[in-house]
Amino acid sequence: MSAETIRINEVGLRDGLQSQPRHLTLDERETMARSLLATGIRHFEVGSFVSPKAVPQMAGTDELVARLAPPPGVSFSALVPNMKGYELARAAGVETVAVVISATDTMNRKNINMGLDETLAVAEAVIRRGREEGARVQAYLAVAWECPFEGPTPAAVVRDQARQLAAYGADEIVIADTIGAANPAAVRALMSDLVAEHGAERLACHFHDTRALGLANVYAAVESGIRSFDSSIGGLGGCPFAPGAKGNVATEDVVMLCEAMGFVTGVDMPALLAAVATVSDLIGAPQGGRAHYWLSNNAA
Repeated sequence: MSAETIRINEVGLRDGLQSQPRHLTLDERETMARSLLATGIRHFEVGSFVSPKAVPQMAGTDELVARLAPPPGVSFSALVPNMKGYELARAAGVETVAVVISATDTMNRKNINMGLDETLAVAEAVIRRGREEGARVQAYLAVAWECPFEGPTPAAVVRDQARQLAAYGADEIVIADTIGAANPAAVRALMSDLVAEHGAERLACHFHDTRALGLANVYAAVESGIRSFDSSIGGLGGCPFAPGAKGNVATEDVVMLCEAMGFVTGVDMPALLAAVATVSDLIGAPQGGRAHYWLSNNAA
């Protein structure tokens, strides 16, 4: 019997870069993307279609997509904040779009200046149009375990919202620990419930490593049946509402964990470590997950 596959969705090009004080040029983002494409990863969040005034780090995502032209078997996704963003992404040739809904009203207002009901309405419209036009739509549920403004997020709230997003027709529902506040017990409890209701194939997880529990939370989600994870090269990224946050769980750490457990990721570790070095040079600061030193000295 062949080993199960874990799907890695590399988010360094968007979630990893958008909070960086140093803004990479389009050429530098292309260099970073090409180093990542050489790793065997097949799913990438390449950027977002938001106002360049609001997020200058993401300006020119359409040009980046045009330059890269995803090779066969590789898929690109992009975050879209509204219908205009959806239209721009589709015009650029992006086949998977992501909408983000924060589980709490306050986070929605602080993040995108819309209430929860408004955000859900926008998500519904994008999801339904995507289904009509053959696009794949991911729906992110942010602050799914804890909100920086409202505190712990009740699991019942997340379950209800996931149910709504499923009813809208979202192809994938990504449960996100936006500020890195989850713990393995809470992850196991929530994700087991969601897998039982929606099936693992419709779910993914997005963890941050703010409290050094990112990898433990990945493990808990794997044990709950989840087989799709967001991660960021070298742990790049962070949440502006969680000062000092380490950032997203590092791709090399997630690959190491999953491969050690007998899963297949399809990722070439030496190539991934080379990509970490490339990103470090571009950012101007050393990047790397918690196992980076060991991997650098032991990866075959």
